[in-house]
Amino acid sequence: MCIVLVAWRIRPDAPLVLAANRDEYHERATLAAGWWPDTPQIYGGRDRLHGGSWLAVDGAGRMAAVTNLREPGSSRPGARSRGLLVSDFLRGAAAPADYLRAVAGAIPDYDTFNLLVGDADGLWFLSSRDPAPLALGAGIYGISNGDLDCPWPKVVRGKAVLQQVLSKGFVQDQVSMEELFALLCSRDVPPDDALPDTGVGLEWERRLAPLFVQAGAYGTRSSTLLFRLAAGSVHFHERTFDATGRAVADVHDVIGP
Repeated sequence: MCIVLVAWRIRPDAPLVLAANRDEYHERATLAAGWWPDTPQIYGGRDRLHGGSWLAVDGAGRMAAVTNLREPGSSRPGARSRGLLVSDFLRGAAAPADYLRAVAGAIPDYDTFNLLVGDADGLWFLSSRDPAPLALGAGIYGISNGDLDCPWPKVVRGKAVLQQVLSKGFVQDQVSMEELFALLCSRDVPPDDALPDTGVGLEWERRLAPLFVQAGAYGTRSSTLLFRLAAGSVHFHERTFDATGRAVADVHDVIGP
């Protein structure tokens, strides 16, 4: 996943609002969002290669999401799949802060990552660049493939639009959801002088700059909206795309009370 936009405790009717895109090679085998047969307390999409996930929740409403950090040349053969950071949290019973402290001690086992985990009581962030878990206060956050809230155009725009949508009213109506899906589907490419320099070259910076990525064999595979309502239920909406950028499936489920 290459962008996760989060509103935490901004609206009392929906304490957690999350809008995210997962970018991946289209050939990588993936299961759409659903309950996992071998781990029935977990709901989310699933990587069929290693069995983990980029974004998932459990029956109690705990959630986890992971992105990679864009550091060319840092991948290592034999590194543990980052998607297992999501599924390991949801399989266990550790509090978010305790889980991230344990992960911090195992950072060398993984390629570089950003990890977000939370429950009804708190939302926590960990970067493999900094072994200190961070408790997130009320606010709007953007997680992409750089540091938390890095000033990349897609992060800045995503946070601004999420703020606008939240300011209009109840976030779970159809109009609000389609506004957020439209944001996640944006193909706008910023001007070259606004692009970050992450070591992949200008052409790839351009290809990866939009919120919705279309770069041949690589691109946005799914968009997800997640709402945890004040009553405790989690509404999970996933829209999946083919290699041409065409939406091919929608999933909507309610987890919890």
